[in-house]
Amino acid sequence: MILAVLDDLMFSSKIKTTASQLGVAVTFARSAESALAEMSKTPPSLVILDLNNTRTNPLGIVATMKQDPALRSVPTVGYASHVQVDVINAAREAGVGEVLPRSAFTQRLADILGSH
Repeated sequence: MILAVLDDLMFSSKIKTTASQLGVAVTFARSAESALAEMSKTPPSLVILDLNNTRTNPLGIVATMKQDPALRSVPTVGYASHVQVDVINAAREAGVGEVLPRSAFTQRLADILGSH
């Protein structure tokens, strides 16, 4: 199961469509609380984070994951606006495994979902 933590309808739709085409299961969480609750049920094979969405507290989610032995090794992919260098750098420092500009995330979405 791949967990996508975001509440952007455009990106949710892109992820749902691509996942459906690939036959990949994606669960969506719209808050840090619901994301961590989903992870506590079953560790996901990948966590996708919208780094521009402060409502979902993506860096807080990653910090919590890094403290939990069951979640520490779960791969993470975050995407952000390419002009927000501070957000990108903060995500890398927080331990997000792969940080991509929104455009690159969209272009590589099938590969990202298909490899997990």
